[in-house]
Amino acid sequence: MNDKIDRRNFLKASGQALAAVTAGAALSATNSPAAASPPAAGQPAKEGFKKAVHLNMVREGATILDKLKLIKELGFDGVEMDSPNGYNADEVVKALQQTGIEVSDLIDSVHWRDTLSHPEAKVRQAGLEGLRAALKDAKKYGCGSVLLVPAVVSKEVSYADAYKRSQEEIRKAVPLAAELGVKIAIENVWNHFLLSPLEFARYIDEFESLWIGAHFDVGNIVNYGWPEQWIRILGKRTVRLHIKEFSRSKRDKEGLWKGFDVELLEGDCNWPEVMKALREVGYQGWGTAEIPGGDAKRLKEIAARMDKIFSLP
Repeated sequence: MNDKIDRRNFLKASGQALAAVTAGAALSATNSPAAASPPAAGQPAKEGFKKAVHLNMVREGATILDKLKLIKELGFDGVEMDSPNGYNADEVVKALQQTGIEVSDLIDSVHWRDTLSHPEAKVRQAGLEGLRAALKDAKKYGCGSVLLVPAVVSKEVSYADAYKRSQEEIRKAVPLAAELGVKIAIENVWNHFLLSPLEFARYIDEFESLWIGAHFDVGNIVNYGWPEQWIRILGKRTVRLHIKEFSRSKRDKEGLWKGFDVELLEGDCNWPEVMKALREVGYQGWGTAEIPGGDAKRLKEIAARMDKIFSLP
């Protein structure tokens, strides 16, 4: 498939959500099946949303098969994994087939170390190879998305250089992503980069490729913004979601990272507004918890809280 499409038509289509926001208009929620018939409060939202946990959150089970069986029993639809992950790929595939669990997405596990914004070409090359390896693993697992932290801005790496270098390296992986049918999903993290939804949307659009999207982390935005605003601006660009919470009051009283030390539905994320925004832009697909895990009891509680979130009207 040719991933390159006409720039004018692409920007026109992918920018519809952004144009609607800046013009003061709202996208119609009636285009979303989940919005048209929301599930009853407190019931699992099976229309449009699937819930997953990261494999590292599962603290029970001696083997990959044991872990996948457990999360299946607890009502999860999928699992998020790192790449590389230390497991034998054939064993993973077999366990997936036996349990019916899907891989929601893979996380490129070298992107913080071998950054695509690094001043040294050899480090960027290592990062590119890590991304390519993750794309190939995703294909093996039948997974359609690889999460990528695209760059890290620091005292040594300027914002402008991070922008330019990361785009140059990611473009080298786009042909492989298109060949494999796996999207590269850029995540919003605390890397001092892509600090506004308008810039995030522009960064993605500049690739002019259907194989680049956003992996939107709801909790990461609460520290300095409002997730529902980002969701509406990113629109159809969002291909995956991370579900976690953040408390501004805990941040202010106990320190920045303590803001994450709060249960789902008990922080400052306005989940009703988040779900409303997701339905307005027609998002359907994976929501993956990225919070402290534990045993079966803990995971069951996480599943119940995610069900409540996805069931919000």
